[in-house]
Amino acid sequence: MPRIANDASVFEAFYREHVEAVQRFVARRVDDPHLAADLTADVFVAAVGAAASYREDRGAPRAWLFGIARIVVASELRRSARERHAERRIEGRRLLESDDVARIQERIDAAAQARSLYAALARLPDSERAVFELVALDELAVADAAGALGIRQVTARVRLHRARTTLRRQVLDKDATALPQPMEASP
Repeated sequence: MPRIANDASVFEAFYREHVEAVQRFVARRVDDPHLAADLTADVFVAAVGAAASYREDRGAPRAWLFGIARIVVASELRRSARERHAERRIEGRRLLESDDVARIQERIDAAAQARSLYAALARLPDSERAVFELVALDELAVADAAGALGIRQVTARVRLHRARTTLRRQVLDKDATALPQPMEASP
């Protein structure tokens, strides 16, 4: 078997002996004759590449070749499924009109502060971020968050305070110029 990778006459004899069986194997699994021909060729290319790893004690060359064929066909079926999924995702999508672009831009602008908050949250120390997320995002009480993290309640309160202070400073102070300023009461 290892000789099929280096000796053209050995490969030709191996190919002629097994090509019909591989074609039948592939044809039972795909319905496009061109794809079946391509996959059959791919099986033999893969066999040449794997010839050095063939072990006679693991079975006959035909069984080894069918193992390779199974992998080649399965790989193609997965690739094809991914392609069909991608096509379905974009199928029927229309080009954006100017109103659509304006709406998307408004959404992006509206989400800017949230993105800024998430970026600031990612910069927090892990211990402070963990308490903040459990309390603010997962809606646990501070005592429950402390229990979940295995820390004392007072430690959780301190970490939560630090996280809120840091986030307020990083997000609100940075964006203070972008946020609408409150109107002063007229005398």
